[in-house]
Amino acid sequence: MKRKFQRRWNASSLAVLVLGFIAAVIVSDRVFQGWRIDLTENRLYTLSKGTERILDGLEEPLHLYFYFSDQVTRNIPALRDYAGRVQEVLEEFEDAAKGNLILEIIDPLPFSEDEDRAVQFGLQSVPLASSPDPVYMGLAGKNSADGVEIIGFFQPDKEAFLEYDIAKLVATLATVDKPVIGLVSDARIAGGLDPRTQQIVDPWVIYKQVEQLFELRNLGTDFVDIPNDVSVLWVVQPKNTGAATLYAIDQFVMRGGTALIFVDPIAESDPLPPELVPTQLPAMGQYSDLPVLFKAWGIEFSSNDVVADARLALQAYSDADQRAVRHFGYLGITSDELNSDDVLTANLGTINVGTAGYFKVIENGPVTIEPLITSSTSAALLPSTAFIYLPDPSTLHAGFEPTGQRYTLAARINGDLPSAFPSGPPERNADAQEAESNNESTAMLRPHLATSVSPANLIVVGDVDMLTNQMWVRVRDFFGQNIASSFASNGAFVINALDNLSGNSDLIAVRSRANYSRPFTRVDKLRVAAEARFRLAEERLQNELAETERNLLELESAREDTGDVLWTDEQHDEIERFVNQRMSLRQELRAVQRNLDKNINQLGSLLRNLNIAIMPFFLTVLVLVSIWRRRWR
Repeated sequence: MKRKFQRRWNASSLAVLVLGFIAAVIVSDRVFQGWRIDLTENRLYTLSKGTERILDGLEEPLHLYFYFSDQVTRNIPALRDYAGRVQEVLEEFEDAAKGNLILEIIDPLPFSEDEDRAVQFGLQSVPLASSPDPVYMGLAGKNSADGVEIIGFFQPDKEAFLEYDIAKLVATLATVDKPVIGLVSDARIAGGLDPRTQQIVDPWVIYKQVEQLFELRNLGTDFVDIPNDVSVLWVVQPKNTGAATLYAIDQFVMRGGTALIFVDPIAESDPLPPELVPTQLPAMGQYSDLPVLFKAWGIEFSSNDVVADARLALQAYSDADQRAVRHFGYLGITSDELNSDDVLTANLGTINVGTAGYFKVIENGPVTIEPLITSSTSAALLPSTAFIYLPDPSTLHAGFEPTGQRYTLAARINGDLPSAFPSGPPERNADAQEAESNNESTAMLRPHLATSVSPANLIVVGDVDMLTNQMWVRVRDFFGQNIASSFASNGAFVINALDNLSGNSDLIAVRSRANYSRPFTRVDKLRVAAEARFRLAEERLQNELAETERNLLELESAREDTGDVLWTDEQHDEIERFVNQRMSLRQELRAVQRNLDKNINQLGSLLRNLNIAIMPFFLTVLVLVSIWRRRWR
């Protein structure tokens, strides 16, 4: 009876455990639905706080269409892996939006309606050498007002900005109106009358491009307030800016406004008036600076120094003999000097600058500076007066000594800023007060802010000439229409900066993320070390080969006989020594290569054995412990 009872008890217990397991699965599926734990090293599948705030602020459902050619890429595992990564991030967006994002995954088969719709959206198709059908891997988004935004193709090399690109698309769809850019410029960027030639000149190409992409509003250079609807303040060549205007700019930044500021130690695009230039000299450029604001904000810009760079110098023509020489003040900034971790400069090519200045942070200042454009280490500082009249740029080469330091030509400024006017607004004269009362300005109604309400986000650039056409774009007449073709990325830099700054603070907070690929760093180190040894042995072989050939030539020149006489015994011994030595060194090279493979294979075997043995080991220990506890009881 006791055994029968025990068997029934065991059967009942097993049934209860099975029912309990099923109930636990059902309850966990309901209670913990949507719960995730991101255990990746760089938290690749965790959205940043800025993205979460953007998604929380959506007021209407947005539709996202992810087009990926699944069947066409079945033999391209690398592209399929990245497409899976993109899809997982999009699903995280959809889940975090709580119903305000509707995601559709579409495989645009060749000659299908889905492919036609992808083409209508403007998605990019990439042809493959191994397939006659193109590949699509892009994203299209629509809002309720039929506004469309796209990411033409998700490039794997831009993976670090994957979250930013998607968040920017969502934020753009959620905003119907174009951002307002407030232009403050003492340069003739908008065109107008040229006082030197007394002719009307066209606006700069960058002005036209910004006007097409944003709502560009010219605020002038003398104002006392900046309207609330201005998203970004674009300051170009500020000269002798009045106190009231400086205070308006300061308070705009204190209220959380963003700004893109261009200053220059010598702006050749903004020459002095003819009456101020001696007749024997060409027009000289003027400097610009915002010392009152910069000093309060903790950054320093020298209007007396120009960054000269021997390695990045561009070609220019000498007025003396019309020969091409390297101009140390005109620089072609390459991708090596652009910040690859910032979305502004990550994918830009060459940026051309002319007689640029540099920025640095004041010690113990309130801000942090993130360089966007720097010089190379072959740079030094030259006085701006050296560039005022320079008929022969080669004169800059004399005595030029690089400092080995990289100078910051453009930077992003972040931090909590103090006001440059801690005591309140500056005193206004009677004319300014009358103008304010006539215009019913809101400046008098705004409370004074002594510190910024949120961490500021500014971009400062030490060159104005980079905005001019001749530094980055060619304008040609094509049947009466001006066609601009760019040869540098200056315009893309400005558009990227305004686009980034005009987004809300949540979008600006979304920065680059780490890549999801996890290389075998230990294997790479083994391979690099072995290849270094291989190169040393190879160089030693080549040196000894050259030395042996020299010995053979010396032996040949020392021969006193002529004609087809056989080699001497000494020459035969030398040749035999060379052959034996060459065989020995080749064996050593093969041994080094075998050791490379051997070390990597040993590491692989160790990891494989650990993966195979570690689980049985723990199970064995667990069983032994349970047996020991039972016997102990």
